[in-house]
Amino acid sequence: MSNQRDVTHLTDISKGLSEADGSFKRKPSTFRGTIEKGGEFEPEKDRYHLYVAYSCPWATRTLIVRKIKGLEDYIGVSVVSPRLGENGWAFANVDPYPGADVDPLNGAEYIKDLYLKVQQNYEGRFTVPVLWDKKTETIVNNESSEIIRIFNTAFNEILPSDKAAIDLYPVEHRPEIDEINDWVYDTVNNGVYKAGFATVQQAYEEAVIALFNSLDRLEEILTGKDYLVGNRLTEADVRLFVTIVRFDPVYVGHFKCNLRTIRGGYPAIHLWLRKLYWNNDAFSSTCKFDYIKTSYYWQKNVNPHRIVPVGPIPDILPL
Repeated sequence: MSNQRDVTHLTDISKGLSEADGSFKRKPSTFRGTIEKGGEFEPEKDRYHLYVAYSCPWATRTLIVRKIKGLEDYIGVSVVSPRLGENGWAFANVDPYPGADVDPLNGAEYIKDLYLKVQQNYEGRFTVPVLWDKKTETIVNNESSEIIRIFNTAFNEILPSDKAAIDLYPVEHRPEIDEINDWVYDTVNNGVYKAGFATVQQAYEEAVIALFNSLDRLEEILTGKDYLVGNRLTEADVRLFVTIVRFDPVYVGHFKCNLRTIRGGYPAIHLWLRKLYWNNDAFSSTCKFDYIKTSYYWQKNVNPHRIVPVGPIPDILPL
């Protein structure tokens, strides 16, 4: 399946992602459905499929929570190539990168084909993750922050009791989780992109200063702690992890977020990162550094010759 409509103005990031003032402003996700008993999308085993890129932090959030909640046998996954080209994310039949998949459901060549199958005149970004409903052949949701909450609770009635009991968004900690998520998203998760995709000096400096102010704040929060909130693993840790694990290998150099490295400048964050990575398979098994580095340094708008750095060595330090 391949849609012949020319949408390179939406898929080709070399054509520019910044606003007229030189700043980068992420567009909101379009598909915002949920999975719930009695709703349009019921919780059923093997009804849903997740399309991801290992390189993408937003998609990796969903892979981590899928693993933590034991949903591997309930929700299938297909992985695209990390080499984001003018037509967007490609499947292995177009770009056979090692470990990438063909689309087993729709025979799509690119992620954009899934969006255009659902909405022929779609004019948003063709992003991952995509949570797909095989029953109605449509996109349920493409907003990672909502997909991880769907995974956290929607399948509890059909999961084994030990997995159903895991709660990454506990009621008693929701105000603190929401508060942290808000500023971490704006200045850290999205902040690295604001710095990296800025096209004027002022926009870059504003973003990078806000980013490191927030890293300083996170260093204080994590000093002497294993988790951000309530001395337990929550979605706040998942959401931060995907940015921090990419920081030294990619964001320091590629996005010019180079005031300090995590391993050299933030001992508490660095310890938190390594404990999650080395002690919890949900974090390490979904982190593919070759995909991460290849994908970011494939971005011709930032790195026109696509030279991929050798370092840092190692990608992540041992505990």
